[in-house]
Amino acid sequence: MLKIAWAPSYVLKLPANHRFPMSKYEVLPQQLLYEGTIKPENIFAPEPLIEELILQTHDAAYWDKLKTLSLSAAEIRRTGFPLTPELVYREITIMNGTVQCTAFALKYGIAMNIAGGTHHAFTYKGEGFCLLNDIAIAANYLLASNLATKILVVDLDVHQGNGTAQIFRNEPRVFTFSMHGANNYPLIKESSDLDIGLPDGADDAFYLKTLDTNLKNLLDSVQPDFIFFQSGVDILETDKLGKLSVTREGCKQRDRIVLEAAKRNNIPIVASMGGGYSEDFRDIIEAHANTYRLAQEIFF
Repeated sequence: MLKIAWAPSYVLKLPANHRFPMSKYEVLPQQLLYEGTIKPENIFAPEPLIEELILQTHDAAYWDKLKTLSLSAAEIRRTGFPLTPELVYREITIMNGTVQCTAFALKYGIAMNIAGGTHHAFTYKGEGFCLLNDIAIAANYLLASNLATKILVVDLDVHQGNGTAQIFRNEPRVFTFSMHGANNYPLIKESSDLDIGLPDGADDAFYLKTLDTNLKNLLDSVQPDFIFFQSGVDILETDKLGKLSVTREGCKQRDRIVLEAAKRNNIPIVASMGGGYSEDFRDIIEAHANTYRLAQEIFF
C-alpha cells in the first residue's frame, strides 16, 4: 500500500501575500482523493519528531534558537518565513513524516511526503523556506538504526540541495546527487558528491537524457540500499523561478525514470515534495500529482 505523510499547513496563518504557495499542500491530497489515485487509508498524519533525532543532524545551538523562537531578524529573513510556534511545530511534524516514511518504504518499496524536500537547511542554519532538513534527518535515522548502509539522495529540484550537501560533506555512507539550474539559487553552491548544473532553457530531451545516464551510472557505482528523491516541480517551463524549459510531460517522465529505477533495482525509496512556483496553480498540482500517480502505477 502506498503510504503518504501529510501535515496540514492551514495552522500557519501566513499573510495572504506570502509568496510561498502553501495551499498546494491542502489541494494536492484533495485532488488525489477526488480522482481515486489514493484513498483515505493511504494518508497518515505524523506526530512531531523527537528532539533526539533532530540533534542527530542539526546543531544543538541552532535547534535551541529555533524552538525558543530566538533566531535573529537576519536569520528569520533568510528562511523566508515569519517565525512562529505553529511554523516550528509543522516543521518537526514534516520531519517525522519523512522519518516514518522510511519504515513504509522498507515494507512496501515506496512512501511519500506531501511536504518535505527541505534541502536548503544546513546543520546550523535555515534558508530558502527550509528550517530543518527532512531528507538528512531521515537518512541519519536509517544509518543510526542500521536500516541502511549506503544511501543515495537524488535531488531534482531546480535549486541545488546545498544544505544536504553541507550536512553530508564528510559522510561517505550518503551520496548526494543534485541536478539543478546552474544559474539559479543559491548563488554560492555547496559541493555535492555529484552536481550537474543545467543551462538555462534546458528542454525535455536534454534533461531526461542527462538524468537517465547519470542515474544509471550512480546506481552501478554507488550501489545504494536506500534512495531519497527530492521531487520538486520547479523545473517546469512555467515556473516563475525555474529558468528551465521542461514540460509537464517531461517532468512526469523524470519521475518515471527515478521511480522505475528504484523498483527495477529493488531499492526502497522515499519521495519528498519539494518546490513548485508556476503562475498557473494547476501546473503545480498536476505536476506534483503525476509523481503520486506514477508511484501507484509502478509499485502497486
